[in-house]
Amino acid sequence: MASIKDVAAEAGVSVATVSRVLNDHPSVSADARTRVLAAVAALGYRPNAVARSLRTDQTRTLGLVISDVLNPYFTELARSVEEEARALGYSVIIGNADERPDLQDHHVRTLLDRRIDGLLVSPTDGGSPLMLDAARAGTPMVFVDRWIPGVDVPVVRSDGRGAVRDLVAHLHALGHRRLAIIAGPAATTTGRERVEAFREALAAYGLELPDAYIGQGDFQAESGRRVTEGFLDLPEPPEVVFAADNLMALGALDAIRASGLRVPRDIALAAFDDIPWFVHTDPPITAVAQPTGELGRAAVRALVDRIEGRPPQSVTLPARLVVRRSCGEQPASPEPAPVQNRSQS
Repeated sequence: MASIKDVAAEAGVSVATVSRVLNDHPSVSADARTRVLAAVAALGYRPNAVARSLRTDQTRTLGLVISDVLNPYFTELARSVEEEARALGYSVIIGNADERPDLQDHHVRTLLDRRIDGLLVSPTDGGSPLMLDAARAGTPMVFVDRWIPGVDVPVVRSDGRGAVRDLVAHLHALGHRRLAIIAGPAATTTGRERVEAFREALAAYGLELPDAYIGQGDFQAESGRRVTEGFLDLPEPPEVVFAADNLMALGALDAIRASGLRVPRDIALAAFDDIPWFVHTDPPITAVAQPTGELGRAAVRALVDRIEGRPPQSVTLPARLVVRRSCGEQPASPEPAPVQNRSQS
């Protein structure tokens, strides 16, 4: 394998000049830069990233701690983060918190020990002393999807309130009046915000959200199944179950089917966080869709701005309602078949 000394000899320059070219230092002449890059290409030289990080105090590596890698929403988020980071010249190391604060802190500690340049986190709760200390110490950090109130860190997220209002208006127009929600963890900002948005949207139509119609979930399918079973056992079950994330919606669907009921004939179902699977369920599920790919890309751009000395910006993007057929909607009318002209004999 070629070394930096080999490149210097091939280009007829000093090792220091090669180093300056590889680090894009402006003091190198155009002629020297051309010769060094030609030598790099001819010898197939690849800089040692670890050695470079020791000299420049940068690793060109970002850390991403997501809440649940099995959740398709976070899988898509991670993919968009990796793609945008690669386009900007960074690599990404991913840690899966599995909705556990202790595992989240383990990944944060490990990533910081590896001297990453910056950290993207979707917090599992708001009480992590490690993350608070890292933020206060000036670690380049961006919260994505979820955030910790009161911590001075840029936040990239979607605003689902408008889409939830649209969902409730849609359900009201379909004649539904008893609406229940499977809530996410109260320790997360998204868990609290989605319940508040749902309650406010119901109030606009004079509808209440009784305690019996609020089921506490944990963003996992099993909790959606358990809460829905409780709803179905009520003396007056809800007409609609709104799951505050996609995995809980799938758990709710399992519980409804296991009870011998059908969606939407016996009970309607809607979800926050649209996923590709929802078009393949029977019936396809009406859902609130977040701009997941753009959230991931915007989060990386904000973090790189912070790392490279530019002022980072928080970003809030709107979610939108995707209407399908799980709440009693009528299927779209098929297009009439084209009339074929037949020649008269």
